[in-house]
Amino acid sequence: MAVVAIVEYGMSNLDSVARAIEYCGATPLVTDQPQDLAKATHIILPGVGAFNIGMTNLRARGFEEALNEHVIHKAIPFLGICLGMQFLANKGCEAAETPGLGWIEGQVVRLKGSAPEEKVPHVGWNCVDFAKASPLLEQIDSGKDFYFVHSFHLACANPDQVLTTTPYCGKFVSAVNKENIFGVQFHPEKSQKAGFQIIRNFLAL
Repeated sequence: MAVVAIVEYGMSNLDSVARAIEYCGATPLVTDQPQDLAKATHIILPGVGAFNIGMTNLRARGFEEALNEHVIHKAIPFLGICLGMQFLANKGCEAAETPGLGWIEGQVVRLKGSAPEEKVPHVGWNCVDFAKASPLLEQIDSGKDFYFVHSFHLACANPDQVLTTTPYCGKFVSAVNKENIFGVQFHPEKSQKAGFQIIRNFLAL
């Protein structure tokens, strides 16, 4: 059975992620200890809130080095959710310019409405359009709705790393992928059947 380390760094409600992992047939391991990543077959980095505070917390708890060891060097399957996806960028521009993990080329910038009805924060259900095929997206139709809560997005500089986009505030990147590294701006744990399929697909990697 898959053991999924869910990284606790003080900026997420982890209960819903842990319950979703259990529902999809794996064992969640919620941890604030970097050494626990060695026990996992998969790693999830969730999160809500500000990029600069989140990265500061992540580094203060010693997770940056541990994540690089297990995700980059050992190629453990990784999924960043919401703020956790944004951490993958080279830098974030919220409040103060802050270096990210640098696994995905790009920077995190604020959403800008392109029409009066496009409010920021972006809260609620919106469609996800596939940019390319991926094991993470199997048994899901392009254009399916997922649940979002965010004011910033990862402006990806490398089109090859864009997995999906969402037509809001013009268009923003809603999922990314590089080898064993995946990130989703939406919340699969709150996105009902399609979200659980994302999690099952991740667990199958």
